[in-house]
Amino acid sequence: MKKPPIILTNVLVFVLSALIAFIGVPLWVAAAGIDWVEIGVAIFLFFFTGMSITAGYHRLWSHKSYDAHPVVRTILAIGGAMAVQNSILHWSSDHRVHHRHVDDNDKDPYSAKRGLWFAHIGWMLREYQATRYADYKNCRDLQKDAVVMWQHKYYLPIVLASNFGITAALGWLNGDVLGMVLIAGVLRLVMVHHVTFFINSLAHFWGRQPYTDGNTARDNGILALFTFGEGYHNFHHIFEYDYRNGIRWWQYDPTKWLIRGLSYLRLTRNLRRCPEERIEKARLAMQLKQANERALHLPNADEILALVQDEYELLMSKMSEYYATKKRLVKLRQQSLKQSLESFELDFKYKELKHALAVQREKWLQLQKFQFA
Repeated sequence: MKKPPIILTNVLVFVLSALIAFIGVPLWVAAAGIDWVEIGVAIFLFFFTGMSITAGYHRLWSHKSYDAHPVVRTILAIGGAMAVQNSILHWSSDHRVHHRHVDDNDKDPYSAKRGLWFAHIGWMLREYQATRYADYKNCRDLQKDAVVMWQHKYYLPIVLASNFGITAALGWLNGDVLGMVLIAGVLRLVMVHHVTFFINSLAHFWGRQPYTDGNTARDNGILALFTFGEGYHNFHHIFEYDYRNGIRWWQYDPTKWLIRGLSYLRLTRNLRRCPEERIEKARLAMQLKQANERALHLPNADEILALVQDEYELLMSKMSEYYATKKRLVKLRQQSLKQSLESFELDFKYKELKHALAVQREKWLQLQKFQFA
């Protein structure tokens, strides 16, 4: 099969930036040294440009998981261009196709089933989607966004001005233009490229699948440390409209924290979250599937399968009753004080159900832990 033609611009950008970052920068540092200002600026721009991709390109524009003030959107558009990953419109179009046709080698632009290298960077080196962008028909909404279209129209000037103009100006103020451009410009750019590319590659190969095995996406807390919180990719692929990737308070997701933090300043709003009940049901369905698969290899498989199914159905029943009561209670509390007695009774029932659900969850976990040891 004949391979598509090489995209020379992309190849040159990746090769030259990598050579400068991994050969030129060390030689420069050995000869001229490096100071803490350059390191600090590089770290700041690393997070700024990386999170402009995750909070902006990805969660804001591709998935519409929240709304943002025009100032925030403009800053994220500039930061995204500084990350040099194409325009918002182009990036979002690719990403929406990826989610719609994940793992389809003929339609997913960076299908993991075509290999780690292809998913990481190979898909950008050749004209695999040469005719896809005639009208960006899957991004009609973004074509009505003034910030998106401004960035798309002036993408190259913004890239050049932000990557070389800003870093050169900061270098001039610090007394070392070339050092700042090399370290906070080129080296930072290469690092941002590859940590964000990990989301398309490693996050589809390395980790757990607690919510779905219907695609290759994985949850990986280690990857989250390098991808600004995007390592919880299995969750994301089943609940893509949620503004969070790490849903637990302790899960490292600085992109989530940024979006939430800006909401307190009224700079972001309409933060979308998947209902807790749906998340838990997806996780339990996977646990049931995995338990059934393990049970099949045991001598008393039929007995264990029946036990697992009974416990699962009981847990789901208690869960449905608990969440239904919780919704009724919240709705009731929003109504007039005339219904305070009913609210009190419902609150008592809610607490009972919460305790019963906790007990049943623990029984389910113990069954998972010991039945298949």
